[in-house]
Amino acid sequence: LNSVYLELHYVPWVSNVCITPTAVPRNYDPALHPFEVPREYTRALNATKLERVFAKPFLSSLDGHRDGVNCMAKHPKSLSTVLSGACDGEVKIWNLTKRQCIRTIQAHEGFVRGMCARFCGTSFFTVGDDKTVKQWKMESPEYGEEEEPIHTILGKTVYTGIDHHWKEAVFATCGHQVDIWDEQRTSPMCSLTWGFDSISSVKFNPIETYLLGSCASDRNIVLYDMRKSTPLKKVILNMRTNTLCWNPMEAFVFTAANEDYNLYTFDMRFLESPVTVHMDHVSAVLDVDYSPTGKEFVSASFDKSVRIFPVDKGHSREVYHTKRMQHVITVKWTSDNKYILCGSDEMNIRLWKANASEKLGVLAPREKAAMNYNQKLKEKFQYHPQIRRIAQHRHLPKSIFCQIKEQRIMREARRRKELNRRKHSKPGSMPFVSERKKHIVAVVK
Repeated sequence: LNSVYLELHYVPWVSNVCITPTAVPRNYDPALHPFEVPREYTRALNATKLERVFAKPFLSSLDGHRDGVNCMAKHPKSLSTVLSGACDGEVKIWNLTKRQCIRTIQAHEGFVRGMCARFCGTSFFTVGDDKTVKQWKMESPEYGEEEEPIHTILGKTVYTGIDHHWKEAVFATCGHQVDIWDEQRTSPMCSLTWGFDSISSVKFNPIETYLLGSCASDRNIVLYDMRKSTPLKKVILNMRTNTLCWNPMEAFVFTAANEDYNLYTFDMRFLESPVTVHMDHVSAVLDVDYSPTGKEFVSASFDKSVRIFPVDKGHSREVYHTKRMQHVITVKWTSDNKYILCGSDEMNIRLWKANASEKLGVLAPREKAAMNYNQKLKEKFQYHPQIRRIAQHRHLPKSIFCQIKEQRIMREARRRKELNRRKHSKPGSMPFVSERKKHIVAVVK
């Protein structure tokens, strides 16, 4: 019996055997798959419905500020660290993993107007209403050591914004002019100005790091080259631009947040007209920030909502709002492309998912495969009326909904008036002006 058992169950070990998977033949003749498209359409419709069911973007609220959050900055080396400045001069450093404040600094008297981190992440800079620029250590002080800035620069006027160079120990501030500073000096290396007006925002280009862009309250967007120490060109819009943000993947592209409820994406080589006009907000747009992929950006508005726009589309793909959230002043897209942070008037910083229905945590291989399959199905049928209606529908607060309706009526009335004027005018006397060129007053070089 033992010998029979061994004969039946003993399998000799064979080495160096290469087993090639046999090709499974598949006939792609559509006549053999009569219900393939209807079956895929039903799956795409179910996937779209489930995406809306599981769309729960709000994650948490970071409480602790005693006044409205006026500005935020990302840590260049740490994904879990974010800095925020409030209207009472207080600066807080947050740990997003624990979702709690790890350090509080009374940095300025009055508003914290702007803040930025050094490119290496060892320190950060703040500017405030007390006409000072202060540099602070990123780490907390040792036991018994007082909380004091590393350097303090006293200015003659109020600084309204600050940004740091992406590779060198140089930073720029703005107020009545744009000043370029070396970190080791107490006077600016050079001052850049074009006309006389207060400048609200200045940003370094992350790719062409010697280029700067600034927004002034006389409706100008001015571009500078740090090597020439002169302004390059400026574009004048119909209304004031609050801030701008450079695309981190395309050196010449930037997006400007304007008071006329729109955002404008420009190519700096062709400022005669914007590449795209993004129209969905119903009040002034106060801040804008790009995703690290450069394909989307997030905007914060006075209408108490946050919107996510694809860079090549005129309308937003997502809108975030809560009942308690007031005017959103500042917004940031985290460096891992997963989360969005917004700071608003009612002293809270809110953490949102960049993709509202994305499942957080570790995904099993089968979950990943199913998710990718559903995504491809949704892309395949995205222009079908029923799927498109479900995918695009968003519930909005009553105030925003009514304002959108009112603006649609006004836009239609303007279009009808223009058509009537053209109909009763001499042929060619009223040329057609595209939506992109309507908002540009002039380009000065």
